[in-house]
Amino acid sequence: MQLMLTIRASMEMKITVSCPTPNRCTLLILVLFSFAASPLHASLSINFYASSCPTAELIVSNMVRSASSSDPTIPGKLLRLLFHDCFVEGCDASVLLQGNGTERSDPANTSLGGFSVIDSAKRVLEIFCPETVSCADIVALAARDAVVTAGGPAFEIPTGRRDGRISDAANVRSNIVDTSFTMIEMIRLFNSKGLSLDDLVTLSGAHTIGVAHCNAFSDRFQMDSKGNLSLIDTSLDNTYAKELMKKCPSGSSASKTVNNDPETSFAFDNQYYINLLGHKGLFQSDSVLVEDERTSARVEAFANDQETFFQSWRDSFLKLTTIGVKTDDEGEIRQSCSFAN
Repeated sequence: MQLMLTIRASMEMKITVSCPTPNRCTLLILVLFSFAASPLHASLSINFYASSCPTAELIVSNMVRSASSSDPTIPGKLLRLLFHDCFVEGCDASVLLQGNGTERSDPANTSLGGFSVIDSAKRVLEIFCPETVSCADIVALAARDAVVTAGGPAFEIPTGRRDGRISDAANVRSNIVDTSFTMIEMIRLFNSKGLSLDDLVTLSGAHTIGVAHCNAFSDRFQMDSKGNLSLIDTSLDNTYAKELMKKCPSGSSASKTVNNDPETSFAFDNQYYINLLGHKGLFQSDSVLVEDERTSARVEAFANDQETFFQSWRDSFLKLTTIGVKTDDEGEIRQSCSFAN
């Protein structure tokens, strides 16, 4: 069964939905309508590569699974890569482009990882389906599959994105969340991407996997004249703070990392929200979610019911992966994800 729907609000979007049963179509349509308010002009479809490259999604999934089996940090890296791509210039793989002055060269992006997985998938896809599958779609699919690999929900996402030709480091800092952001700053940034307050709480759940460098949360501590650290952020649990200071003492290497989630570090689950209720959010931008009355109830709901979080994750992830997508002549299909054609 195939349905075509055109959604018009502040944008125009055409999405083709292919599904085996009427009930499945109804579910997909409801999910797709949930991100109809996103500011984009797009033509995406479920199973976009069904004819041109039917094994595309399987190839990406296998690459993610293989890489994750040997390196459990891969899912977190791929998920973070998606965020940094979509929030700057839209979901167009602009973060993958190499060169002086590109997004990838900005200091805020130098700690990104997962590029080798994307490149490996692209090389295989170019063998079986030359000049067909975009790097932008690979990034989105890899992030989705990374969540599944880590134990999160599985669902379909529309594809058909084209790769962007512009990548400017100057656009990075003003378009990504800083770990010290206040609630107001995060709301403003998410709203500018067509994302709601509920999306903000939900997508912050990405911190249930992945790692962070010590300097990403060093502002929650102060160092005395002898080089000893002490806690200055009273929103942080004392025991957890001591663990962090032990793992990240003053003078730690810039490459030193800690797990975002101290409990179930490599599992995509609702433990992140349980941690927040226990005042164990690693970043200041995490802690404000439970301190602010606008978001605290949602944090509690996710902490109490993992399936509620997973259902919300599906909706918000779909919205995230359709931010500013480029289609048709707006972009290209790169032969190499690191360089424009």
